[in-house]
Amino acid sequence: MTTLTLHLHVQPGAARDEIAGMHGERIKVRITAPPVEGRANRHLVEFLAAQFGVPRKQVSLVRGETGRLKTVRIESPTRVPPALAGLLGDA
Repeated sequence: MTTLTLHLHVQPGAARDEIAGMHGERIKVRITAPPVEGRANRHLVEFLAAQFGVPRKQVSLVRGETGRLKTVRIESPTRVPPALAGLLGDA
């Protein structure tokens, strides 16, 4: 079983959902959901699940519940989004 750990800088309330490249040492992800009552975190999990081809239950927020800097774990990803292919190397 492959586990992928991503260190993210998340921008909630964006115009569209996207993986926007690097932000320092972290991967920048823009999501449309506002940072209210956990909606941004739920939306982020759904977005990443769709991007990596896994059910939502295989994506977990490890660190960063209330901040923009988040660590996310993805269990057994079936694909790597094109925006990350070059960034993840052999992952």
